Amino acid sequence: MTTYALISHNSANDILAWRYGEKIPVRQYIADVRQLAAALPAGKHMLNACSDRYHFAVGLGAALLTRKISLLPPTHTPEMMRQLRTLAPDVFCLSDAPHAIDLPGFVYQDAFAKGPAETDPEDPCDIPYLPGDQAVADVFTSGSTGLPQPHRKTWGSLVHSARAEAQRLGLGEEQPCTIVGTVPPQHMFGFESTVLLPMQCSAALHAGQPFYPVDIISAVKAVASPRMLVSTPVHLRVLLASNLELPELDLVLSATAPMTTEFAQNCEKRSDAPLYEIYGSTETGQIASRRTAQTAKWELFPLVTLTPHDNRMWACGGHVDKVVPLNDVLQSVDNHHFLLHGRLEDLVNIAGKRNSLAYLNHQLVSIPGVLDGAFFMPDDDGHETVVRLMAFAVAPGMSAAALQSALKERIDAIFLPRPLVMVESLPRNATGKLPRDVLQALAQSHHARPVQEGWPRAE
Repeated sequence: MTTYALISHNSANDILAWRYGEKIPVRQYIADVRQLAAALPAGKHMLNACSDRYHFAVGLGAALLTRKISLLPPTHTPEMMRQLRTLAPDVFCLSDAPHAIDLPGFVYQDAFAKGPAETDPEDPCDIPYLPGDQAVADVFTSGSTGLPQPHRKTWGSLVHSARAEAQRLGLGEEQPCTIVGTVPPQHMFGFESTVLLPMQCSAALHAGQPFYPVDIISAVKAVASPRMLVSTPVHLRVLLASNLELPELDLVLSATAPMTTEFAQNCEKRSDAPLYEIYGSTETGQIASRRTAQTAKWELFPLVTLTPHDNRMWACGGHVDKVVPLNDVLQSVDNHHFLLHGRLEDLVNIAGKRNSLAYLNHQLVSIPGVLDGAFFMPDDDGHETVVRLMAFAVAPGMSAAALQSALKERIDAIFLPRPLVMVESLPRNATGKLPRDVLQALAQSHHARPVQEGWPRAE
């Protein structure tokens, strides 16, 4: 049976994490993993709710040593917790901060109440090896198109995925980098690129999860070069809009939503670093990348293939160990490259004309002065009322009428939103996504609100 090391670092004194300015070596990480593993409850399923990325990584290692399956749902709502209890009645929650989570809990710090594990700098570090077929995590879809669904990940597939990403990004042992992430480790992108990637390319992770521009800049400045920022288009848009001077970066990585060529070029100019995007899904994990400032084409990871069938693309090969249907509209360029045209569920058909919500969103946020925005197509409830596209926009200082006029220059009039609702902010989650149920609630809130002066009317 093939086994893979928990981490790829060669020396017990290599730096595995930066936490509040402190450098945590490999030997301390392994000691913390073993100490936590000895203290965890007996349940086979563990919700890893640690907000500190280092604590999350220790929890992941402890779960691996005790053969527990880490559950990584998209939210911690009461309904999601009810689904977890149905899926895994023995589930408990590992947390490092107060959480109103209705599950049996274990507090991370309790495992270290008597102090951290003792380590001897002179002793070699025994890094654990785990079977490639060991079940590691149930990662859930975001719920963007319905109820979140779990997908089982094995240690071997996760290791191969992280190593393929490291190879694509040019990361290696020769000059280990430090990875700062604005995305949570519980999300598939954050899990792969801010936890598994540093563990499998001898890099160091930053324990924090900075959100505001000043916090992101402080986090980057606090760690050693070379430095890589893992983020999302939403976080990067806010960071660049702050007009703060960015610290030196060596690489920027983005995912969760495709960005425009112009925005990618601006990011590269402001950060003086190459920017890559990752394409993937919860079902497959990451499978492709592109340098968006230079090309619209995505390049598949080694050994991953795409096959058309039943009007959609199916991925397989490499770390994708079974054939998986993709929920996006992809156009093959050749055996290794493709173009992305949006999600299948995003396609809208109005009076015989087709478009995608992704394209419409792109046109909306490309208008100067628009900080954020999203189109939404309500469900057809079967009544006689015509279902119309609507949109929400964050554009301080702009009126709905002015924004509609700008949209008319960019999209077919039949796809103009009615209504176009101006809002102060959009309720995006920690990865910058807007699940459909959130947009549905926002739409219902608008329709339930009486029309007042200054509130845009449906046209």
